This record gives sequence, C-alpha cells and structure tokens, in this order.
Amino acid sequence: MSQAGSLRRAAVLGHPIEHSLSPALHRAAYQELGVSWTYEAIDVTALAVADFVSACGPEWAGLSLTMPLKEAVLPVLDIRTPVVELTQAANTVIFDNGLKSGHNTDVSGIVAALQERHVVSIDSATILGSGATARSAMVALHELGSRELAVVARDGESSRRMHDLGTLLGLVVEVVPWSQGSSVLDRPVVMNTAPAEVAGQLAPPQEAGFLFDAIYYPWPTPLASNWAGEVLSGLDLLVHQALGQVELMTGATVPIAVLRAALNPR
Repeated sequence: MSQAGSLRRAAVLGHPIEHSLSPALHRAAYQELGVSWTYEAIDVTALAVADFVSACGPEWAGLSLTMPLKEAVLPVLDIRTPVVELTQAANTVIFDNGLKSGHNTDVSGIVAALQERHVVSIDSATILGSGATARSAMVALHELGSRELAVVARDGESSRRMHDLGTLLGLVVEVVPWSQGSSVLDRPVVMNTAPAEVAGQLAPPQEAGFLFDAIYYPWPTPLASNWAGEVLSGLDLLVHQALGQVELMTGATVPIAVLRAALNPR
C-alpha cells in the first residue's frame, strides 16, 4: 500500500478523457489529507495502455482507468484481485514495491451507492449493456442478493460472457435483444451501462422502479429524463468508486462529503 507522506503521482487514463471529473475528486481528497500529490487526466488508448503502465516509475502511486482500458490493462498486471478475476475488468492500478496490482472499485461503488439510497436487497434486476461495467454491475447486484437478472444486449461474445459470469455466480440470466429491451424495464432495479443514445431507444414503463444510470456526461440521459421512478446518476458511482481508489492509493480514507463538494464548488 502506498504511503501518503511523500510526493507521488497519480492519474486517470482513458480515451477520450477530457470530460473526466476524477481529477477534481482526487485532488480534493489530497487536499483533505494534506498531501502534495499530483493527479492528472491523460489520454491513453487501449493499444498504448500496457506500455504506459509498464513505463511508470517509482514516483507513481496509482492509476484510475476508464473505458476502454479496464480490460486492455489486464495482461500487464502482476496481481489481480478476486473481483478483477471475476469481472475481467480493473479500474484501478496500484504500484507497490515494483508490482502492478489491479483492483475493481466499480463493484463496491455500485453496492455502496445503492445502499446509500436504502436499496439493500435486490431479488431481480435488469442490466442494460454487456461490457466491463455491466460485468461489475452483475457482481454488485449478486452481492446485494439478486438471483435473477435480465441482460439487454446485442448477441455476441460480450453477451455470452455476461451469461457465463451469471452462471458462475449461480444466477438465472436471461439475455434479451435490444429490440425487446423495453419488456424488462419493469424490474425493481435497472442498471444502465450502455451508451446514452442506445439506452434512450428503450421505452420506460409508466410505473418504474429504480434506475441506476452509470453515465454522468452529458446528463440527464434520454433514459433518465423519461424515467418515472427514482434515478441514480453516474456521479454517484463516480464518487463511491473514487473513494475506494483514494484509500487504495494513499492508505487513508476521506469523508465522502469532501468528494461530493468537489463536484459542486461554490
């Protein structure tokens, strides 16, 4: 685990990355902790991420990863947590004693964000999408007690991976094509991980449950705008997963209010 007392570097990598709010969150955490760390946003493609991570020197404490790097980084990691192995997605890299360890704080972030809204037990849910964030959502919903999930996705390798992951977790998973996706939006919780314009093609039910839309820019998404029930945005996931990253990188915790305040500066 990294030490908070010395000058270190950290960054968020992704492509594109210009709209990332992660620098504001992590810099606010460093200010709260009283450490002189730097945190920047760096545009890195999936083809370049392995070389970038391998070239990071001892001054680097950790990296946050956005799409499409959560899978692309896996081959260069020395250590993967069990959650990373399950989801095949790492949104965090920690540098420690020359080793590069991969972590997934999306799963814990989704669980914490839902629990904060008093969603503590979910028997049945729907996931829109089948990429890395969707796999994290499946593991998170399983942790919250889900036994049955509908996955709305195009037929292909990614949807088959979702079905296989569900089987591994002991879930009953129904893969639903996008053309029929509107028929499974009436479940107690719907988790959207698909692009806003794709999810926006679906028609929400008149009596809707809980929508957790992983997107935060631009907001609101078409799906969120038309949703009749309660809505969580990607900002809730962003804050909670960043909280976990800060602890992994610095070894210290900060109040979540510090990160939320960084998103709404006066």
